[in-house]
Amino acid sequence: MPLHLERVEWMPSPPLAPGGGPIDFEHLQRMTLGDAGIEQEVLTMFSAQSAKLVQALMVHPSDAGALAHTLKGSARAIGAFGVADAAERLEAVIAGGSDPSAALAGLGEAVAEARAVIEGLLRRS
Repeated sequence: MPLHLERVEWMPSPPLAPGGGPIDFEHLQRMTLGDAGIEQEVLTMFSAQSAKLVQALMVHPSDAGALAHTLKGSARAIGAFGVADAAERLEAVIAGGSDPSAALAGLGEAVAEARAVIEGLLRRS
């Protein structure tokens, strides 16, 4: 039986040290295959979800670690690596049993910065 070879175009991985800005738009474009409509949809969903999750985290619920983990994954998916890093720090603090106040404040700031960029972008569209 003959061997059938096919060329596969691989997408590059996200950068290990993303640069400039709260949203890595190159990463977002790769994740949405360059579809501007999908980009707007996922940015809109992330903006709403991140605000709700930060609000929920403010009352220190018993599932705070899971909420931080959810936000971390959503942020990485759209290229909001600063939010993802802040959510990861909060997740670690919660797992370690330390006071999450400082990590939660940092997450709130990262989310606010990302949401401001997203809202500005969506207004221009």
